[in-house]
Parts: sequence; structure tokens; C-alpha cells
Amino acid sequence: MDLFDRTKPADAAPPPEAAPEPALDAPLADRMRPRTLDALAGHDAVLGASTPLGRSIRADRAPSIILWGPPGCGKTTVARAIAAHSRGRFVQLSAVLSGVAEVRAVVAQAEHERRAGRRTVLFVDEIHRFNRAQQDALLPHVEAGTVTLVGATTENPSFAVNAAVLSRAQVVRLEALSAEALIPLLTRALSDVERGLGALGVSATDEALAAIARWADGDARKALGLVEHLAREVNGAGKTVATLDDVEATARERTLRYDKSGEEHYNLASAFIKSLRGSDPDAALYWSLRMIEAGDDPRFVLRRMIIFASEDIGLADTRALEVAVAADRAFERLGAPEGLIPLSHAVVYLSLAPKSKAAYNALHAAQAEIQKSGALPVPLKLRNAPTKAMKEWGYGAAYNDPQRADGGYVAEHYLPEAIEGAEFYTPTTRGTEAKIAEHLAKLRAKR
Repeated sequence: MDLFDRTKPADAAPPPEAAPEPALDAPLADRMRPRTLDALAGHDAVLGASTPLGRSIRADRAPSIILWGPPGCGKTTVARAIAAHSRGRFVQLSAVLSGVAEVRAVVAQAEHERRAGRRTVLFVDEIHRFNRAQQDALLPHVEAGTVTLVGATTENPSFAVNAAVLSRAQVVRLEALSAEALIPLLTRALSDVERGLGALGVSATDEALAAIARWADGDARKALGLVEHLAREVNGAGKTVATLDDVEATARERTLRYDKSGEEHYNLASAFIKSLRGSDPDAALYWSLRMIEAGDDPRFVLRRMIIFASEDIGLADTRALEVAVAADRAFERLGAPEGLIPLSHAVVYLSLAPKSKAAYNALHAAQAEIQKSGALPVPLKLRNAPTKAMKEWGYGAAYNDPQRADGGYVAEHYLPEAIEGAEFYTPTTRGTEAKIAEHLAKLRAKR
């Protein structure tokens, strides 16, 4: 740069051009996508105006972020809202379609823009599908601030994202949208003339909207897809109000029968769990596949099995949880239809495993005691004593280390004095828990 250079200084960089409006024939979910964080519903706890992260984004100081949540909870919407609050460029990559070359091209342009004083917000959809080489190619530029990374994933980032990348980003957990968040979104979609379905002149009863919200299971994209199809069907029939019966009829075109209360999804899930609990692999297989054939995501069935493995089997067969988690991981790797094979494998295993709710009951018993007795102080002998003063105060005094005792056990009490002797876990005599029960009884007798 010489004395006569007329280039604008870095702080005078113009704001980015607004993203183009979706086409009129774009899916309703795209047309109704909130443009800013203030218009976003359902995530106030982590992105509201009063939260530290929400304030940072609104002030154009967004850090690198990993958005973790189920499908349709708004991860892409949040990424675009971050871009709307930023003066930087917004670039989107799909981890499925992009390779190392695309990453390097984006970084090269980002470095050029950075020298001109302009930030680059890089949104990587399905970042868990980036392989190690792709993540390594991105890492130094995230670390140097060349790009502000916003990654979206349905997978636990602890397992799916490079630890080095993860250490330089803030993980934001987005929950599935509640019915309370979905219903106003559906109402706006029906009434919005410019971006929604308002031109059709169709409204919906409260019962119809509630049924759609339940059917969507927290997925805004799924809910808006159904309400768009519903509105066009109702309009084509010459009606102006969509009822619960209309929702049932429309949903039936995509799934097997859902009854008038919209609860058939839950009836099928209940039949599935009760068949697992009743050790009937044939019925459990039937109901699990009925749910999938009816349009339920196999991941929902797998999630229910992971819960069941701990809640209803527990320590009666410690392998059950491993099998359920392995089936879930296998489905993510294989997809459908091959992924249904390990799913069925797990269904049969969980059906035939011995059952125990002892660990589940222990959880609730301990929670109840905490609610009842409050924050009881930690006994002095169990406290950490990293300083000389703490040792003088008695922290850690009289603690008997089991590792130094014969047999690796000492008869010691570890609960607060006020609830000493409380027993939350009561094992059954089923499966491997029978041996656990015998062992625990001996330990408690010594204590």
C-alpha cells in the first residue's frame, strides 16, 4: 500500500449482501425459516438475548460453535441467524459433498477477506461426516481465527468431532422443539401471505395443530411439511378449516394409521416396550417394524432400546446396554435398509435378556432423598485436601483408602451422617444381578 492508496480501511468494510429470499416454490420449512435469533423459537435458554452466547452473537462476536441436536431442531436456522447478525461472509459447506479441496478453497478466500478486514462465518452441515483429514485441514484456520466455524451435528460431538477442533469451539446443545414452540410456528405458516400458506385461506383447529406437533416429534421441518400438505388438501376440497380428522387423513397418506387422538405413535411405542419387557422377541420385532413402516425414524426405536437396556434390564445383563448402543452406532454407519439388521439383532437380544429395574429404581430413590434432605455437607474425611490449611481443618482426616487394605475393602461410611445407612439400590436375583446381590450383601454386612 502506498501513500495514495484509496482502499477503505478495515473497519469500513461493508456489511454482506442479504441472503436471497427462498423461491416461492421452495419447501415451506425453508420459506418460514426465522432470519434472526430474536425470531427463533424454542432455544431461549441457550440463545436468548439475556444469555452470554446470545449477547455475543447479537454483538457480532460469535465464537466458533458446534450445534448439536436432533433433526429439525433448527441447527441450520441458528447458523443462518448468526450470519444475519454478522458483518462477515457466510459460507456453507456440506460435509457429505465437500472434500479437502473445497475446505482449502474456502480458507484461501477467507484469508483474502480477512486481510480486507472482513470475517468469514463457515457453516459445515453434518460436520460429524468430515473425516480426519478434512477436520485437520480446517483446524489451524479455526485456531487462527481465519474462519468462525459453525458446525451442525446430530451426533455426540465428543465422539464425532476431532478433539482439537472441539477444544476451540463452544458446544451448544439444541433440544427437540416442544409442542409449545411448534404450534405458533404452524399458525404463522398458515396465516403468512408472503412466505407461508396465507394465500390459501386455510386455518386449523387447536386439536389439529396439537396433533401435528405431536406427530412431528420435535422436528420443525417434518411439522411444516405435513401442514403444507394438509393445507393444500383442505383447500382442494373447498374447505377453509383443517380439523383433527383432516390431519389423520393426510398423515395416513405418508404412514400407517394414526387414530383420531393422534396417539397411535405412542400406542405403537408402548406395545413395543411392553413386548420387550415381556420377553417376547416376535412381538417386539413386529411392533418395532410397524413403527418404522409407519414412518417413524429408526433412530427413535434405537433410542427407546438404549433407555430400555438400562431401565428394564440394568445389571441383570450388563451386555444389554452395549448391544443397544452398538446397534445405534451401526445404524448411523449403515443407514437403511442394512441398518435394520443390527436393529433387529438388538431387539431380539433385549427381549430375551433377564430383566431388572433395580438400577432405575435406585436412581429415583437417590433423587427423592436429595429432594427431601437437601444439600447435606460432605463428611470431612471425604473432602479433598490440596492445601496445608485444609489438612489442618480436618479435610481428608481419618480417610481409609480401600486400595491399601487387604482385599481392597474397608468398612467405611460414605454418605452424609444424616442419612448414614440409606440403601437406594436393591438388586434382584435375576441374571448376573444375582451374583451382584450376593456380593453387595456381604459388603453391606461388613459396613
